[in-house]
Amino acid sequence: MSDNKAVRFWPKLKAQAKKIPILLLAFALGFFLKWAVTSVPHTQENGHRPIAQGPEKVWTCSMHPQIRLPKPGLCPICNMELIPLSADESDTVVGMRQLTVSESAAKLMEIEVAPVERKYVTAAVRMVGKVDYDETKLAYITARVPGRLDRLYVDYTGVPVKKGDHMVYLYSPELISAQEELLQAIQAVKNIQDTELNVMREMTEATLKAAREKLRLWGLTAEQVAEIERTGKVRDHLTIYAPIGGIVIDKNAVEQKYVDTGTRLYTIADLSHIWVKLDAYESDLQWLRYGQQVEFTTVSYPGEIFRGVISFIDPVLNEKTRTVKIRVNVPNPEGKLKPGMFVKAVVHSRVAAGGRVMHPDLAGKWICPMHPEVIKSDPGKCDICEMPLVRTETLGYVAADPQKVHKPLVVPASAALVTGTRAIVYVQLPDANKPTFEGREIVLGPKAGDYYLVRSGLKEGEFVVVRGNFKIDAELQLNAAPSMMTPH
Repeated sequence: MSDNKAVRFWPKLKAQAKKIPILLLAFALGFFLKWAVTSVPHTQENGHRPIAQGPEKVWTCSMHPQIRLPKPGLCPICNMELIPLSADESDTVVGMRQLTVSESAAKLMEIEVAPVERKYVTAAVRMVGKVDYDETKLAYITARVPGRLDRLYVDYTGVPVKKGDHMVYLYSPELISAQEELLQAIQAVKNIQDTELNVMREMTEATLKAAREKLRLWGLTAEQVAEIERTGKVRDHLTIYAPIGGIVIDKNAVEQKYVDTGTRLYTIADLSHIWVKLDAYESDLQWLRYGQQVEFTTVSYPGEIFRGVISFIDPVLNEKTRTVKIRVNVPNPEGKLKPGMFVKAVVHSRVAAGGRVMHPDLAGKWICPMHPEVIKSDPGKCDICEMPLVRTETLGYVAADPQKVHKPLVVPASAALVTGTRAIVYVQLPDANKPTFEGREIVLGPKAGDYYLVRSGLKEGEFVVVRGNFKIDAELQLNAAPSMMTPH
């Protein structure tokens, strides 16, 4: 551009620049008037404002529900677009430990409550184990004199025998000498019948008595000894008989084998009465007592229930399995239960206040500490072992008078949110206009079936949430309020 043209253009440019502020001012005035017209509500003919059509909407973030704003926009935390809340959702009020919802919201959350009450509850203790021999029903057949086994009447295991059945035919030189001593003692008694020396007569009769007792202790029956005395003949073999009836479960005898005194020949087990050994977890020991009834089933007889009585609780815990052995006495008259069978058992314990166990059949009774089947109404001695009977209360049972037994304070197990160190329940406040639930930390006792025993924190008659409590807790967590996992 030449100098002359520049001189002519400059005055025009200065004139246009003076007009720009005026245009900007006019544009701002127009925008303000338009906003004022749209923001002022229209009036009716009488000059009054119209009635509001509904409540103002509240906008929130789907990722951060604690954000509540009166107009749409972006979330100040995650920058997501806000969404409107419905009327029911906007009615939700979150306090420090309380949550208030509308009736419809409570129905959508499927909230159910149950009362805190005092009543007797039943704890079901489930265990597994197997059938075993009753050690008190085992018998060992041993050689009472040294000799040679010339014949075995029972030559394999598993043979059922009865008491008095012959088992072994034994040759013993020492037995012959003992029989000779018996015959000589008998002859000596005959020779001094006419003597007037009482001392000699007494000594001879004592010798005869000792010879008979020696043969009896060696295994000869009274009939065998009487036959030797009647015939005057010495027997070179001894027949050993079964002391009890049962099944031969072990055999160490072999024909033509020489044995010493005390050598075990057979083991016989009486299976008309067996033991069931169960494994109980240490957490279930508080519900198990000596003398309780046990029900169990087996794979071999599905649907058939067998019953027994707890006769022993092992005082030592297995450190590897964290279980304790429970021994159950079980009658087996038909022989259905065989050692080695696996069983599934259950014990139903009725629980009173303080976690004590109730048993109506044992209340106020006396029981033998060795034989639980011996139960009497008065003190005395056991008919089997002659040990003094003990009161059932000393074994952990409650007193005989049911009126003196307090009922425990319990809540349904589904009401408690247990974290391992704390237990939280949500209590419905009774005087609130809308469903209001308050989180409360309580101290629980042991679990008995579908209930928890309550140590402290609740009162009888209060209502706790048994369904939907996780939803209430989640709402409190989302709103950064104290909850199950965040106590502070």
